[in-house]
Amino acid sequence: MAMEISSVSYMKALPLVLILLLTITQVKCSDPDPLQDFCVADTNSTSFLNGFPCINPSTVNASQFKTPALGVPGNTSANPFGFNVTLTTVQNLPGLNTQGLALARTDFAKGGLVPPHIHPRASEIAFVVKGVVLVGFVDTSNKLFTQNLKAGDVFVFPRAQLHFLLNLGNSTAITISGLNSQSPGAQIVPLAAFGSNPEIPPAVLEKAFQISSEEVKKIRKNLIGG
Repeated sequence: MAMEISSVSYMKALPLVLILLLTITQVKCSDPDPLQDFCVADTNSTSFLNGFPCINPSTVNASQFKTPALGVPGNTSANPFGFNVTLTTVQNLPGLNTQGLALARTDFAKGGLVPPHIHPRASEIAFVVKGVVLVGFVDTSNKLFTQNLKAGDVFVFPRAQLHFLLNLGNSTAITISGLNSQSPGAQIVPLAAFGSNPEIPPAVLEKAFQISSEEVKKIRKNLIGG
């Protein structure tokens, strides 16, 4: 009798197990797989989609698969951290649409820092083109993994893990990163915490960071002005 009950319970649970297995296999990659050879983005479309609609394939030309965007040095004085990221997007590279990847060029001033941040939709692999860069990420157990990289070195940041890059050299530095999403997204911790709109209530920041209300005001002023 016990064996019969066990068998019945197993059979009832089997559909749920199959559904879970199918769900896991469907989330194996960051972006959905394309269903055609290419889908050059219609960046003028007003439709709201997960991605961009395609233009008519008969109007596609080779220039839509090329961009000079990463060949232009970024302005590292535009923010208080001393870095600039130039990302390939469907706006500057329409042929990128549905391909599930992007490239980013990061320029660092001397001492420049890409502050702790996450890419919620992508893993990242960074290649140092020039300079000496300290990189690191923190996992969900708060363990830090860090390395000093020189030109030619490569480092992987796992998906959605908090990470940073700091120029340790005596001059500028450059990295090129590959990301497995055409829209990886980025949340920079200090800007998200102290520069959100509307603002996070000061009491939350005071408690979270164990700082005073005056320190909250000072940090906000230093980061976003005003």
